[in-house]
Amino acid sequence: MSAPLETLASPWRHEEDIKKSRFLAQAISVESPADALAWFESVGDPGATHNCWAYRIGDAYRFNDDGEPGGTAGRPILQAIDGQGCDRVAVLVTRWYGGIKLGAGGLVRAYGGTAAECLRLAPRLPIIATGCLRLRCEFGELTLVSARLREMEATIERETFVADGAELSVRAPVDRLDAIAARIVDLTRGKVHPRRVDPC
Repeated sequence: MSAPLETLASPWRHEEDIKKSRFLAQAISVESPADALAWFESVGDPGATHNCWAYRIGDAYRFNDDGEPGGTAGRPILQAIDGQGCDRVAVLVTRWYGGIKLGAGGLVRAYGGTAAECLRLAPRLPIIATGCLRLRCEFGELTLVSARLREMEATIERETFVADGAELSVRAPVDRLDAIAARIVDLTRGKVHPRRVDPC
């Protein structure tokens, strides 16, 4: 089984000097392309020679060479994200030109290498696949069911009160959904039957 993808536990920076050019990689966890683009806009240095970037959020990805020769900056940064097993991550590599040209291969190594080292050193968290259960219970069972759900690493995302009780939408790790559902059926002596739903 392949290792789970990871995202960053906190923002991270890594700097390298390569043939008199300064490269600063900054990385952050992001939830959407809009978050990534807003972050690039906020941390890029307008006074730098280039602000090159990439992000990966599931199947969504983009990269930008910001004036460097095509394929020498943004794509290597994206390859660094993928190569480090990361997802939901944005990386910006800023370059201040130092007077010595690096050539296409040198640029690929500089941008990709600085990004990869930044991600390698950054504190990371596994991305745990989650799924959802929906259930309906009477008021008399609600306190007990809610307490047991929390004990089993489930998060109640929505609680809607109805005439005779409440409807709950619950998120939990996918590999625990069946056990949680079975435990709730057992706990309520078969009165509550959680069902899996997708999407939540």
